Amino acid sequence: MRAGIARISAIPAFLLAASLAVFAQQAPPARPAPPPSLLLSSSSFADVSRIPQQYTCAATTPPPSGPRNISTGISPELHWTNVPKGTVSFVLILHDPDAHVPKANTDITHWVVFNIPADATELPENVAQGQPLRNGALQGNNITGKAGFQGPCAGPGSPHHYTFHLEALDTKLDLPAGASREQIEEAAKGHVLGSSVYIGLFNR
Repeated sequence: MRAGIARISAIPAFLLAASLAVFAQQAPPARPAPPPSLLLSSSSFADVSRIPQQYTCAATTPPPSGPRNISTGISPELHWTNVPKGTVSFVLILHDPDAHVPKANTDITHWVVFNIPADATELPENVAQGQPLRNGALQGNNITGKAGFQGPCAGPGSPHHYTFHLEALDTKLDLPAGASREQIEEAAKGHVLGSSVYIGLFNR
């Protein structure tokens, strides 16, 4: 009698084990982890920290006193990792979202570099003004109408958040050196695979 009871009580456990085995076979495989996002960095200064003077319009000694005596400064070193699959080129835009040009819809553009090759992983310090880079990348026009770097130049008061914005594109832009930021952003629409920002603070 006891043996019969033992056999009956063992049946549910056996069925449960079989059901779990079938479920395990039917469960979908685990999805692979997504690739890490594009990451922009700099050895020239830490993210969201003060930009050293040599990279700003205060690079001259004594500091500039007005629009006719503004130093361009030198561009900082920038590098990036985690390039998205399918990247053909990069675009870098340095702008000041805390300032706006009168009668304009955009903020102040300090530097534009585009058609940076997909195998590039950095922009060296002190990129030459108005010249194509050695890797073939081109520079667009900044707020002064020149193709090159214009250092941050916020006046007294709260520091401005100078934003280096890097985008990975699935295409190369058919634009000449000296293209405007607006032209570059329009041409890049629909082609952005990933982006990253790096912020520096500055005020005089």
